[in-house]
Amino acid sequence: MTIDDEFRPAIPVVIPDLQDVREFASRLHLKNEDWQGDAFGWDAEYHSSRPESPENSWMTFTPADFWIGDASIWGFSMMWEDGDDRPPAETISDWNVVEELQSV
Repeated sequence: MTIDDEFRPAIPVVIPDLQDVREFASRLHLKNEDWQGDAFGWDAEYHSSRPESPENSWMTFTPADFWIGDASIWGFSMMWEDGDDRPPAETISDWNVVEELQSV
């Protein structure tokens, strides 16, 4: 069976307020403990920083990171690439979000 490349299903999802997600990730970061679970109805993970360099990387340590969602639908990530005491870089994967509907 061949899937039609033009087929784009519409699936309703609830996208959490990013400030709430940032606050949640920041609390995990303060604990500095790896975590995996459900947050705001999405799969999510936090990995604390490690002194070892990532494989095949010029970085001198492995930065802490947090991600939530599914990048093929909607996702958000934070990486403390400049160190645990610096603001994290953020990435939003939302190119498949067509429209946001307000709650009624």
